[in-house]
Amino acid sequence: MTYDGKVGTVKIHVAAHPLITHKVTILRDEKTPSSIFRELIGEIVTLLAYEATRDVKTVPVTVKTPVAMAQGAVMAKPDAVVIPILRAGLGMLEGMVRLMPSVQVGFLGMVRDEKTLQASTYANRLPQDLHGRECFILDPMLATGGTLIAAIHYLVDLGATDITAICILSSPEGIAAIEKEFQNSNTNLTLVTAALDEKLNEKGYIVPGLGDAGDRLYGVV
Repeated sequence: MTYDGKVGTVKIHVAAHPLITHKVTILRDEKTPSSIFRELIGEIVTLLAYEATRDVKTVPVTVKTPVAMAQGAVMAKPDAVVIPILRAGLGMLEGMVRLMPSVQVGFLGMVRDEKTLQASTYANRLPQDLHGRECFILDPMLATGGTLIAAIHYLVDLGATDITAICILSSPEGIAAIEKEFQNSNTNLTLVTAALDEKLNEKGYIVPGLGDAGDRLYGVV
């Protein structure tokens, strides 16, 4: 993993914060009901989004307060794009737009073959030109890395050069796969995650993990 921020590398940020750890712990508990699970996902994503947008592009402006003129900054144009990976990433969207209400929202539908663990795209609703746009991918679980790798390639093909992935849990294997795939890329890639878990099991699930995020979000067991 690298934290140097050089172009052509993947920057990894594990958000080690007591509030995030507390919320993730409750999220993991198999007894946590879907209603609380959804609420916690939104809260965690908002906290992660704060970290993920630390270097978001801004432009200086001057505004008039009731007292005097003030120098400040606003988010630069074109608007950033937030892309939840369907279906589980949809549960993260509210937490993201709560912090960045002016962003444009796209959707990318991807599914992982449970036998080959390979991801394929079945739907998309994205701008056709992502040149100059800061892109934020939302996906709760970075397991094998296959889905996120495919999503990043999809955005790069549309011109994206500044991509941040926000995940609740990540595995060492998934991070290694992302770094290997994009080690020679000119795309500025960042991963922000709430926790780095121990490993993947033989079925490609994160251990200790939290189970299937989509099923737990939407009450399917």
